[in-house]
Amino acid sequence: MQIQVLADAEAVAREAATIIATEARAAVVARGRFIVAVSGGRTPWLMLRALAQQEVPWKDVHIAQVDERVAPDGDRDRNLTHLRESLLDRVPLRADQIHAMPVESANLQAAAAQYALTLQRIAGSPPVLDLLHLGLGPDGHTASLVPGDPVLDVSDADVAVTGVYQGRRRMTLTYPVLNRARRILWVVTGGEKADMLVRLHSADRSIPAGWVRQEQALVLADRAAAG
Repeated sequence: MQIQVLADAEAVAREAATIIATEARAAVVARGRFIVAVSGGRTPWLMLRALAQQEVPWKDVHIAQVDERVAPDGDRDRNLTHLRESLLDRVPLRADQIHAMPVESANLQAAAAQYALTLQRIAGSPPVLDLLHLGLGPDGHTASLVPGDPVLDVSDADVAVTGVYQGRRRMTLTYPVLNRARRILWVVTGGEKADMLVRLHSADRSIPAGWVRQEQALVLADRAAAG
């Protein structure tokens, strides 16, 4: 795992956007398409706005979600709401290139299985993401893999549904698909993340983030998170 420290969250967002655009161009040359899964958060929304200004082969890009809160369409709690505002409404993506988690389904378990099939359709069986964007919570969670949730132990499915965390159930990618990604980009900002960033870097398996493989992983952190 490499760590690159930048001045502040805006600098992290800009650098992350540049890296994603570079990876997209390289993936399209190598494999004809670029499949990226994105997480939510304030700095990631800045990152995606910056990405919309980059040179990206959008016609060959597929956007998936790392996780999503179970909430109605358009709810401000939904990552998709901010993803639309930050990126999807700003770039020429077709509807069939955007793969939102189906959290409005009445049967969330069946919806998770269906999303796993969607990933297989666009990224192979088993699915391999070209780039995985992750964040780090002050409690050591990443995606919606939170301390103590049974989903942490899922090894036979790429998508699962969590219990209630901060008022919402969530749909999330699980470790099997996270750890198959060709490239992992962590975006970590804020002083409240400093202790967990140290533990992430040391692959501390007492926190959920510590179970994500570190090969081909890059952390972009601001000075506050880097301590």
